[in-house]
Amino acid sequence: ATVQLRTLAETQTSVRRSQAIRAIEDLAERIKANPDGFGQLRAGSYASGWDADTASPDDGCSSHPCTPAELARSDVRSWKKHLAETLPLGGANVFTSTDGIADAADIRQLGVMVGWRANERAHVGDTSYTAAFRVSTAGIECPEDLICHLAYVQP
Repeated sequence: ATVQLRTLAETQTSVRRSQAIRAIEDLAERIKANPDGFGQLRAGSYASGWDADTASPDDGCSSHPCTPAELARSDVRSWKKHLAETLPLGGANVFTSTDGIADAADIRQLGVMVGWRANERAHVGDTSYTAAFRVSTAGIECPEDLICHLAYVQP
């Protein structure tokens, strides 16, 4: 019974990781669809922390043309809202990756860390399970009690 429960938990983790990967691919496609995706990447319009508000008033991008910066912010908000609806306690930290880059004009990739709750049971005081799934890079760290997947997007 223990092996079967562990197998079910690992299957659930795999399914959620696949959902996170598909979501990151969706964000990459949104950036490519933006007429000035690279420019907005460099300007930081796609950057959004873990605590960024996804519930914002309609920005009107669906009813009238937006600037590339408005489109970038709108895309990130709707993308993060979708993550919150798809993954348990789903969220993301989207950041400009400046590893080894001296000039901001050379920024060509975005770091995307997607996190979700491993299961419905809280692991209070037990870090043995989540420690294996912790990710940190460039000062961005996976929040406590979440499993995270990190990818870099190059539009």
